[in-house]
Amino acid sequence: MRTFQMKFYENRKIFFAISLGIIVIGLLFNIIRGVDLDINFKGGALIKYSYSGEINAENVQNVVKKTVDRSVTTAISKNIQSAAGEQTLNNVTLSFAGTDSLTVDSQKQIQAALNQEYPDADFQIVESNSVNATMGRRFFLKCIVAVLIAFLLLDFYIAIRFRRIGGTAAAVFSIVALLHDVVMIYFTFVIFGIPLNSNFIAVLLTVLGYSLNDTIVVYDRIRENRKLLGLKAGYNSLVNVSINQTFTRSVYTATSTFLAVLVVFVVANFYHLTSVTTFALPMMVGVVSGTYSSICIAGPLYVMWEQHKTKEKAGKLSTASVKSAGEVSPAKPSAATQSANASASAKGGKSKQKSKNKKRK
Repeated sequence: MRTFQMKFYENRKIFFAISLGIIVIGLLFNIIRGVDLDINFKGGALIKYSYSGEINAENVQNVVKKTVDRSVTTAISKNIQSAAGEQTLNNVTLSFAGTDSLTVDSQKQIQAALNQEYPDADFQIVESNSVNATMGRRFFLKCIVAVLIAFLLLDFYIAIRFRRIGGTAAAVFSIVALLHDVVMIYFTFVIFGIPLNSNFIAVLLTVLGYSLNDTIVVYDRIRENRKLLGLKAGYNSLVNVSINQTFTRSVYTATSTFLAVLVVFVVANFYHLTSVTTFALPMMVGVVSGTYSSICIAGPLYVMWEQHKTKEKAGKLSTASVKSAGEVSPAKPSAATQSANASASAKGGKSKQKSKNKKRK
């Protein structure tokens, strides 16, 4: 593989600025649009109708809203096949968020209104589900707990495996890189207006594993190069060399994964499989973000921390040397000084003896 000579640590401010810029854009969208929670997380009702022919999702949404006076989101699935391989009718799924379930009479009213709007579509109820708001909150909390447990286990694993290159610091900065990926995936849902649902948790857990694997490859090369090259050239050169050696591998892996998910996204979008497209799109962003954070975030942060520790040690050593120098006992007077003092004291004694003799006389 080709080895590059890019200076990742020296360009760290550019990488950090790119991430901060995307975060600022995501925050603006979050403030302006807000974030939508799927009924799996906040409760509500889900009704699925079968139909034939062609319908417009936005028009269906308006008809349903006028009929039951409730906000609704629409998802259309076309050419769905059964397990036996027989082609079924197209499906339209209506999601009603809130604490109130949808009564049987309301479901029939919606069916009648849709059949009136599309006389040839022949809408029929296929499935009806209601999710309690309390159950939705519990499910959301369980998903968050699962993500936190994944973080802790990954942190512990890296701290043990890379203890020879500062395992705790390596684990902390790998977690920082993973948090970067979590934020990017979250803002993908916000910017594209995708409600947070079970796909959000699935994408998070998938990208966490992918990103951590890429970070471990970089750390493993740092550990090997530290044995071979030592620290004479400094941490920045050591990490730059290690990242450049793994850069081609990371790019090839990310590209192949991205293209595979892109094919899934295109096919799902062609067949209007919303449940698949809302997974594939954030997944593509997560693959790019995971590769970027492993190379451009975790490595430079590790160098910054190690250089900070080196400066602290140097400062402590200089302080200790200054204190030890100040506590040294004063030097003894030289022999010449001692003889001069002795002669001065002898002269003083002779002068005192002469003055005593004069007084006696």
